[in-house]
Order: sequence, then C-alpha cells, then structure tokens
Amino acid sequence: MSDCCSTNNQKPPRRHTCPEDNKQCTEVSYKTILHHVIDPWKLVAKNQAYYFCDNPDCDVVYFGLDNSTIRKDQLRTTVGIKETADDTLVCYCFGVSKLEAKSNSQVKAFVIDQTKRDLCSCTTHNPSGRCCLKDFPK
Repeated sequence: MSDCCSTNNQKPPRRHTCPEDNKQCTEVSYKTILHHVIDPWKLVAKNQAYYFCDNPDCDVVYFGLDNSTIRKDQLRTTVGIKETADDTLVCYCFGVSKLEAKSNSQVKAFVIDQTKRDLCSCTTHNPSGRCCLKDFPK
C-alpha cells in the first residue's frame, strides 16, 4: 500500500554525468552559479541539483539534474580551469593567475594561510564552488 502523504526526501546524487561530454561532475550550489552568470536575475531557479563540469574541452560549465546547461558564454566570469592562458585565474578569492601561481611560491603559501584562517570565499568566488588549492600548478 502506498503512502499518499509521504514526501520524497531522497537527496540528489553528489555526482552526475555532463550531458555534453559524458564525464562525471561534482555538485555545485545554486548560490555559486548566481555569482557567475550574466544577469542572474534572469536565471529561472529550478528545484534540482546543479553540477560543475571542469573539462577544459567542454563548453558546458554548469548543468542541472534535468540536463539543462549553462555555457561559458553565459557567464561573466572566465573559468580558469577551462582556459589555457597564463593570465586566467586559479584563485578567485585573491585574484591569483596561473602564471603568478607558477612563478611565485609565496602565493600558494599565502592562499593556504588565508584558507586555514577561513578568510576565503571559494563557495561564491570560484566558479567550481570549491577551494582553488587543488587547481594550483604542481
């Protein structure tokens, strides 16, 4: 017998396949997306999970569980992980470019220190919604 009054409290998957490149991607908050899209007031919120595609060869940046997409040209932010130029950002909280991260060892130490002090804003500043330290050049 079914329970007609029950609600579906099932959590969405933390990872989902990008509808364009078929790679597994991680969940990102709607709040993060709002900070990066052009004209966020025009974005229609859907009650669903969203995901971030970090594949540099894919034009999709965000997509919903329903496979709706938000592409690079719909953002006001350049997504550094999807670009090859040295002047693109690797750290959005402190404006650190890929070149600065490669050429100045003090930069990463600074970002690590600020992160430990909880003085970063990765969830909104970084298009991925996560800490940038894993994106620093090795």
